[in-house]
Amino acid sequence: MNATIYHNPACGTSRNTLALIRHAGIEPTVIEYLRQPPSRERLIELIAAAGLGTREALRQKGTPYAELGLDDPSLSDDQLLDAMMADPVLINRPFVTTPLGTRLCRPSEVVLDILPAVTRPFAKEDGEVVIDQDGRRVR
Repeated sequence: MNATIYHNPACGTSRNTLALIRHAGIEPTVIEYLRQPPSRERLIELIAAAGLGTREALRQKGTPYAELGLDDPSLSDDQLLDAMMADPVLINRPFVTTPLGTRLCRPSEVVLDILPAVTRPFAKEDGEVVIDQDGRRVR
């Protein structure tokens, strides 16, 4: 199976998502989106394929979200996309695509919805168990 992750190596959620993909036996295409942001068209595709609205794909924490006034509900999707294209740190992460779908993987275990069944135990880097010793997803 092929997979692509729009990744930020400084983000724990993104690192855990990448680790889960690799734990499933998949070596994904890794796009460090702060260095290589998706095109506007690709970002629109990712958001739509994940079943999100543009505002849901906008990252608030650790970004200039508030200072740019992006919390203004009157801003259009085009205006929000303009902000994300101007400053990719505003794109929430990690987005992952596989033949089984596209997800914004927050929390990281959301990626399991679009991977083949993973039955080996897995814990996040903070020790939180995602797949238990019996191969069951912990929710």
